[in-house]
Amino acid sequence: MNQPDPPGRIAPHIPADVYHRAQATGQPVVIVVHTTDHHDRPLSHYLYPLAVATASAIGVFATVAALLALLDFAVHTALAIAAATGPLSIGGITLKLFDSKR
Repeated sequence: MNQPDPPGRIAPHIPADVYHRAQATGQPVVIVVHTTDHHDRPLSHYLYPLAVATASAIGVFATVAALLALLDFAVHTALAIAAATGPLSIGGITLKLFDSKR
């Protein structure tokens, strides 16, 4: 006796002979299909804003670090120039900016 194949796709773990036996005896066949819930947001909805925020934070920190390095360089340059010059005299008033330790 040639039995027709079951309708649709059957899960790979249910053999065809089980289906045919269930058809002959009248038992119902339960096929469980696992699906994922697509109502959640995909990861890219969270990943792109997080990447932009991280890049922005790194940019702000780098800008602050560059400004502080520039300020430090300017202060050291001003101190070196002031230390290299002697006392300043303007109109008879002499200002000694640094103690010379010589």
